[in-house]
Amino acid sequence: MLQQIIDRRLAGKNKSIGNRERFMRRYKDQIKEAVKRAVDGRGIRDLERGEEVRIPKKDLSEPVFHHGQGGVREVVHPGNQEYVRGDRIERPKGGQGGGSGKGQASDQGEGEDDFTFALSKEEFMQVFFEDLALPHLVRTQLAETPEWKSHRAGYTSDGTPNNLHVVRSMRGAIGRRLAIGSGSRRELRELQERLAELKLSASANDTAKQAEIKALEEEIAALRTRLDRIPFLDPIDLRFRNRVRVPVPTSKAVMFCLMDVSGSMDEARKDLSKRFFILLYLFLTRHYEKIDIVFIRHHTQAQEVDEENFFHARETGGTVVSSALVLMEEIIRARYNPSEWNIYGAQASDGDNWHHDSGRCRELLAEKLLPLCRYFAYVQVAEEEQNLWEEYTQLCESQPHFAMRKATEASQIYPVFRDLFKKEGAAQAA
Repeated sequence: MLQQIIDRRLAGKNKSIGNRERFMRRYKDQIKEAVKRAVDGRGIRDLERGEEVRIPKKDLSEPVFHHGQGGVREVVHPGNQEYVRGDRIERPKGGQGGGSGKGQASDQGEGEDDFTFALSKEEFMQVFFEDLALPHLVRTQLAETPEWKSHRAGYTSDGTPNNLHVVRSMRGAIGRRLAIGSGSRRELRELQERLAELKLSASANDTAKQAEIKALEEEIAALRTRLDRIPFLDPIDLRFRNRVRVPVPTSKAVMFCLMDVSGSMDEARKDLSKRFFILLYLFLTRHYEKIDIVFIRHHTQAQEVDEENFFHARETGGTVVSSALVLMEEIIRARYNPSEWNIYGAQASDGDNWHHDSGRCRELLAEKLLPLCRYFAYVQVAEEEQNLWEEYTQLCESQPHFAMRKATEASQIYPVFRDLFKKEGAAQAA
């Protein structure tokens, strides 16, 4: 018997969501490599757009369903001079044009094209961020306005029709009918047995037995009527799925973005810092609904600013990095209770700091900020190991939630970012 499987999931015209998802799972490695190449070759501001992915022809292998003959068979096809057992048949030759353009010229006109398809914006960003996460994110205590989650809580006799549990309702109806009618049915069986005996023993002239038979028949009819009046389904039988809302702990997080805008930070270094923070901003706003982002710019003085001023203001000056760390601590104490918030910090600088201030920065991190933070990342956008880098290096040995990396070229921003924010247990970035 022929079996038909119909996929009724919603999809766009001439598209198959299921097939596309299976295809992306099958060629996951090639897609990730294409996304990596795309990021290396485009600006961060152009990151949120799709990408064409090219799958080499040698990697394409689609499953085929067919009816097998069964058993082990040796078959000889007459006229076969090209193939033996185990050979792979080439794909049918395509039309002209649209080739990959790779390979040497030939007078034979033979070859195969690479398969190309387009990743949508959402698919591109999903692949881009799929193995990243905020490190050490934990559930905190219930906030003043807790999140609520719906849980199954048995069944109830009241509810909306869409929550009606048919099987449970019918089970109750059967039990009710059995309980109510059991006595009457038992009495009915006894009367029917008595009636059958009387009919066998009674003669037509035995008026007493005939009267008893008539009385039994009337009583049996009354019992049948009583049983028929028991409703098949009563409102008291209805059972509805019950759900209750219970408070759950929230995973609230805040990310502090600290950027050095002192005179030693030229436009190239500022651009690297902006690229890192833009990437971080896209990552956070995409993956976490309940997350606050605090932007802090600093030279000799630190200032909390909005997103526009953080990325585009042109104010500059000397360098006192500790001013940003002090401001970060003040904001945490004032607005972000560590028992309720997962606190993160990301700092970008060229490492050039007033030499008397670098030691204080290390002390502030070790004694004040790191005990409050789940994770703190420092990115130096200069190759030279300045005094701030030397001080921060001492923290790496004793602070497991502190990390530092260098990024001196735009192509290094993406690998550094993935290395700093890879999921716990993920492999080291190449």
